[in-house]
Amino acid sequence: MDNQTILIVAVVVVLAIAVAGYVLYQKKQSQRLEQRFGPEYAEALNQHGSRARAEAELRKREKRVGKFEIVPLAPAEVQRFSQSWMRLQGSFIDDPKGVLIQAEQLVRELMRKRGFPMGDFELRAADLSVDHPSVVSNYRAAQKILTRDQRGEADTEELRRAVVHFRALFDELLGAKTARDAVVTPAKLAA
Repeated sequence: MDNQTILIVAVVVVLAIAVAGYVLYQKKQSQRLEQRFGPEYAEALNQHGSRARAEAELRKREKRVGKFEIVPLAPAEVQRFSQSWMRLQGSFIDDPKGVLIQAEQLVRELMRKRGFPMGDFELRAADLSVDHPSVVSNYRAAQKILTRDQRGEADTEELRRAVVHFRALFDELLGAKTARDAVVTPAKLAA
């Protein structure tokens, strides 16, 4: 083999190694995002239509939330929020529509107290998805029911489900449950 052939083969090998390295890096990044975001990863894929755009959005969320100063609550605050939720929940039978509104307000107050910015709903949900991906679907489901209720289209059972969804997010943000425990499944709703 002459020097030119050896050089071409060497360049091809180096390029092949570089491409393989890049593909492996991309695969690892995809796995990391999928593991971190859980069900929210699939939601982003569905919403953005391609893996590249979905993953770019998820990385953008991570970067944005990384700048927030999310703080844990003091034990007295945890107690206050817990008591507020118990009072709210206890009045559901008498005022389901009012309780739903109060539940949404209490969740927003808790988010604000923890340090989440209070942008529009979609931005709040995206921000929550970074550290609480297992319960952000609960938040979206509760918000849909709240919107339906504002149009006069939700029945009492839907209002109950919305409060249960808000409770899952509330507990997660309060630190009472892990994200995995807080996911509301049809079996948990029936209980």
